[in-house]
Amino acid sequence: MGLNQETVHPDFIWDEDFPSPVTVCDMEGIIIAMNRQARKNFKKWGGKELIGKSLYSCHSRRSGDIIRRLLGSGEKNVYVVQDKKGSRIVQQIPWYKGDTMAGLVEIITPFTGELAVKDRT
Repeated sequence: MGLNQETVHPDFIWDEDFPSPVTVCDMEGIIIAMNRQARKNFKKWGGKELIGKSLYSCHSRRSGDIIRRLLGSGEKNVYVVQDKKGSRIVQQIPWYKGDTMAGLVEIITPFTGELAVKDRT
């Protein structure tokens, strides 16, 4: 069941209020949405002005190939980045309109310390 007017509090705009950067692209790799944290995170590359631009123009060839593969296959890509800014989990996950893949959502979640793995088998 998806979220709709009947299931969401009228003051709740989840993507804007979500504390991690969320960026959404369509099937052509065009950025169609960025939440407040994503606009802030990517400010030095244009922030809000990136909406309507191609992901391929702001990624390396290797990264562009990965994006094309994900858009073509519907696969997920999840990895950890560690650099001078800290550690982040990056999730690139397909989103759908009904049963049809419509693009990718990228969620970047910062974390500190060790990443806990909970075995629930």
